[in-house]
Order: sequence, then structure tokens, then C-alpha cells
Amino acid sequence: MANTQENLMNKIVSLAKRRGFIFPGSEIYGGLAGTWDYGPLGVLLKRNIKNEFWRAMVEERDDTVGMDAAILMSPKVWEASGHTAAFTDPLVECKICHERVRADEQNEKEAHEEIHKKEKVASSWTEPRQFNLLVEAALGSVEGKKQTVYLRGEITQGVHVNFKNVLDSTWKKIPFGIVQVGKAFRNEITPGNFTFRSREFEQMELQYYVKPSEAESMKQLDYWKEERMNWYLRLGMRKENLRFREHENDEQAHYAKAAWDIEYSSPFGGWKECEGIHNRGDWDLTRHSQFSGVNLSYFDEETKERYIPWVIETSGGVDRAALFFLIDGYCEEPDKDGVRLVLKLHPRLAPYQAAIFPLLANRPELVDRARQIYTMMKSSCAICWDDIGNIGKRYRRQDEIGTPFCITVDFETLEDGTVTVRDRDTMQQERIKSTELEVYLRDKMR
Repeated sequence: MANTQENLMNKIVSLAKRRGFIFPGSEIYGGLAGTWDYGPLGVLLKRNIKNEFWRAMVEERDDTVGMDAAILMSPKVWEASGHTAAFTDPLVECKICHERVRADEQNEKEAHEEIHKKEKVASSWTEPRQFNLLVEAALGSVEGKKQTVYLRGEITQGVHVNFKNVLDSTWKKIPFGIVQVGKAFRNEITPGNFTFRSREFEQMELQYYVKPSEAESMKQLDYWKEERMNWYLRLGMRKENLRFREHENDEQAHYAKAAWDIEYSSPFGGWKECEGIHNRGDWDLTRHSQFSGVNLSYFDEETKERYIPWVIETSGGVDRAALFFLIDGYCEEPDKDGVRLVLKLHPRLAPYQAAIFPLLANRPELVDRARQIYTMMKSSCAICWDDIGNIGKRYRRQDEIGTPFCITVDFETLEDGTVTVRDRDTMQQERIKSTELEVYLRDKMR
């Protein structure tokens, strides 16, 4: 079973590079561990994931707003949040080769020990030690007078330090939330499992402010757990591959009142965190009030109370979501030519919703008509032009990159204006008037 899972992961990595989803960072220079570059299809997949998150969390709601905080912030932000003191991982170091791994990653330690066993050397580990995960940077043009700052280790704090600004510039009342999508950086000692753990990654988060009430906060926690789980399910992730897991007491941050993960059943070590939903209490706003000297309390006009709100947080990784959608959609199906590789991405996530083919690339009348339809469709959906190889090869190529619908312009099109639309998942074909394609695809996208 483990070998099968490993083979699946190798296939995912191979497909991702071969079809332009994800490339190793700085590959021509030997690479930089823990960094990844998103190619022509990968950047579209990630953008679609972020767009769907934004649509669900901001555009379709009236109790949230969005923002985009700076990556560089005052170092005092990280003092207040506890990151400079506590944002560390316990690591152990191999006394033989001096490689460091996380103390809680038993699988990584065992794999490392197996390597030394083959070399007929017994592994020996140091006691766990703490290593800071914040990535340092230096600001200033004069050597010796540069200020040490940090690339943000999470995007959360950029929202909390703007809590008062958002209140003052909008008419939102508690409960309400602030949504953000953005890059974060961590000095991961042992990045791995493809894009699952990287040194540069993207997060999609909600910080939802509620009354300081145990009952109200837990009610909101339960609500957001279901909202976020349903988001993955609506976008096609298989239910059996997702689960909730509550954090054990020794896993939770000292200020957390409750913490849950949405986990995905991965081919690299079983259930892995996809998104966290947390009750953070009043830790964030209280700390920033203390360290900044700015009052970040909220005055409730209805009850005439002033209080520090509690925070319910949903925090997911864009890169992790992209990886899990790729894994979940990967499918090999037997057909007359052997095995058909299909990436069954939801139409809203697929890099292209449709591809258009002229039946024969050497017949100008077909190419011209296909170009007309392609130009007409570009404003209504993400559409790909493909005229390389025969129709069978084009179908295979589009199946591999997850394109849900392939549109073929043939000689019948020239006669009656209809085209052939082929469904990726069923491989069934039907004739549709080219003038009805936009409505047809819009209905399918729903």
C-alpha cells in the first residue's frame, strides 16, 4: 500500500512538471529546497482557488470585508504576537550527518535512520532544541544602520493590527470578519512532501470578530467549521478524503480556546492538515493593544458595552489546497488505448474550462471558423486553443490538464453552425449550436 501511495505521489509530481503546473524553484541552478514555481497552468489553478475562496468568503456575504496587508511590518508586531519568542519548532539533529528534522515527525526520523542502516551506521539524535521559524530581512541603504525586520510568518497579524482602521472606515458591526489572501514565509528546517511544507507559501484566511462569550464563540466556531468543509466539498473534493480532527490539549496554543483541523487523506503519510479553524479568544487584539498603546476595544452601540472581541479564525493554505485538489482529481481509467489519465478538477478550478479544436489544422476554413468561436468565447470563460496533433491526442492532452469540455469545429459546423462538445468525465459528445455555447457552458459550470 505504501509503495502504491508513493507511486501516486511520484505521478502527481511528474504530471505537475510535465504539464506546467509546478516546477522546482531555481531549477537550472540546482534548485532551492522548499521553493516552488507555478507554471502556466499552475498559476491559473491557484488563481481559481483564490477566486473561489474570495467569492465564498467576501462577495457572497455581507458580514465580511477584504484587505491586503503589507508583507513587511514593524518588528513590534511579531513581539506582540509572540512569534519572536515562541514561533519555534523543536528539532533534533542527527549526530552522524547533522541533518535536522522536526522532533514530532516520527516518519522522517525513521526514514533517516533507514538511510544510515544501509550505510551500516547507527543513527543517534540530540535532545530536541528550539529553532526560530521567522525569516529575517534587513531594511535600509546604509551598512551598519539597517533595521532587522521579518518576512511575515503568517498573514493573520496584518489583519489584527488593522482592526481599528477597518472599523473606522466601514460601517461593520460585530460579528463581522476580515478576509485576506497572501504570501507568508517560514524558515522550515525540513520542507518536503512536494508543496505541502514550503518556505514560501500562500494563505487564505478569515478573522471573524465576535462578542467575548464562550457560547457565542463556540457557536461561531461550529458554523465556520461546516462552512469551510462544505467549500471543499462543493469544489469536488471527495467526502471520504476529508475529516475534522480536534487538537489535543498539548497541541493547542496557550491562548486557544478550541482548535480543529480539516484534514485530507494524503498519499504521503496519511491524514494531513488542509485548513485550521480556531477560537483564538481575545489574545490578538489584547496583545496589540498592550504593545502599541492603541485602544483596540469595540463599543457596542446597542448594549452600550465596551469590550475586546474574541476571534474565530479559518486559516487554509492555497498551495496545500492546490496540491490536494490535484491529488483528489488524479484518475487513471482503462480505455481502448490502454490507460487514460484524467485530472477531474471541478470546472471552476480547472485552468481552462474549455478547449477549442479545428478538426484539421491544415484546412483554413475550419481554422478560421474555430478562431471566430474562440474569440467569441474568450470573454465568457477560460478557453484554450489547441490544434497540435490529431483529435485523439488533443483529447488526451486536455484530459491530463483537467479541461472539462472540448469543442470541435468540423465540416458540419460550416453547414449548420453546430459544434461537437465532448465531456471530459463521461467522454460523451453532443452537437450544440455555436451561438448557444456560452449558455451551455455556464449551465455546466454551475
